[in-house]
Amino acid sequence: MMNFVLNITPWPVLSALLWIVLAVATLYFARPTAHKLILAAGGSLHKMFRIASVSVASAEKGLAARNREVLLAAGREAKERIVEREFDRINETVRKDLANYSALHRSLSESIGRIEQDHTDAVDVPPDPPGWVNAIKAVANIDSREGRVGIGNVLSDIHKSLVKAHKEAMVMYREASSKRHELLRKMRPEWRQIEQTLGKVGKNVDSLISRSVTIDRHMQEYEDIVKGEDRAVSVLSSSSLVYFFVSTGVLIIALGGATINFSLIARPMAEMVGGTSMIGGFKTADIAALVIILVEISMGLFLMESLRITRLFPVIGALPDKTRVRMVYITFTMLFLLASVEAGLAYMREVLLHDELATSALLRGDGDVTGVGNFMWITTAAQMGMGFILPFALTFVAIPLETFVHSLRTVIGLLAIGILRFMSLALRLSGSAFRYLGVLLTQLYDLPLFIPLWWAARESSAAKQNDTSLSELQS
Repeated sequence: MMNFVLNITPWPVLSALLWIVLAVATLYFARPTAHKLILAAGGSLHKMFRIASVSVASAEKGLAARNREVLLAAGREAKERIVEREFDRINETVRKDLANYSALHRSLSESIGRIEQDHTDAVDVPPDPPGWVNAIKAVANIDSREGRVGIGNVLSDIHKSLVKAHKEAMVMYREASSKRHELLRKMRPEWRQIEQTLGKVGKNVDSLISRSVTIDRHMQEYEDIVKGEDRAVSVLSSSSLVYFFVSTGVLIIALGGATINFSLIARPMAEMVGGTSMIGGFKTADIAALVIILVEISMGLFLMESLRITRLFPVIGALPDKTRVRMVYITFTMLFLLASVEAGLAYMREVLLHDELATSALLRGDGDVTGVGNFMWITTAAQMGMGFILPFALTFVAIPLETFVHSLRTVIGLLAIGILRFMSLALRLSGSAFRYLGVLLTQLYDLPLFIPLWWAARESSAAKQNDTSLSELQS
């Protein structure tokens, strides 16, 4: 083909120049149509990608609105549970501590009445004035003319009466003080009882006040969630992310515990169901051990649902109380039996290990085989304890599992929103790139035509100058 192209004339260079001139001429005459085609293709691709970007942005907005609704619904449900729990606590406090307020008020009134009576009885009453005061007054009124002998005798009798009255007054005062002190001592237990009762009431009231403040805060957050405030949505979103990562970490730890549990029972299960049988390419013993662990986790989930700790299955939470309590006992019994079975399998595993060690000792020619398992009881007890405790520990996987499931919706929604936003931006940029690519291709198309384009521009400039000069001459 190249030889044909270069051999249209006897001179290859001339043939090449003819072809170049022919190609430039063809491109020059096809220039307007080619420009329109390139710009139309670029504009069509630009509009197509812009429409796709708008569609993806619309889907992203719809998904964001849906994720917002899910967040608000989950937050509203969580806040309702928290507020309900706080009201239950207040109800319990009122029922236990303030239900007998009438009896408490009566007890306080009786104690205060007894204290007032004892205080009234303990009042310091001044003694009556002695009789010798009147006697002295009578002596003072005696006339001096009546003789002075009788006055001395009267004064002597007054002195005796004064001493006797003083002694009697002191005895009566001591008796009254002793009685008063005894009454004051009786008042002390009443005061202490009143102080303790009032202190207990004060603690209960302070507890109610603090709980009411907590409820007010939760109710304010609940109102923000119901109103759909942006701040509430951002708080719920960040909380969901934190819950997701925390629950994921706890589930990973639980998966490690399940793996240890699997290793405890897989080997003895091989002795029970056969170590060579296979189901779908997997050992039957491994499948049986895995089924036991999954059944234990299921029983733990049902137990947590029956206790209303988790709410993964609304049907269980809506059961009547009697049926739910029966389900608690049934699931706990089944879990206890499965834990006992695992403890027995762990013991069987240790026995098998002991037999293998004894067989190895005999094959090595050791005469003393009895000393192989002297300290095996320690590991046996540890493995049996782990086999019994791990099923109950896996029961609590239901709590992080519920948190993981609820937060996973939010995380998936946020990831989908991010992906759609990135796709919208990429489509918009691609549309703009195709648009400017069309402009670039038109410029590249004109690059081989620079000579005819220069000549056409020169001719156009000359024609404009001639037109200008003609108009000047005519004017």
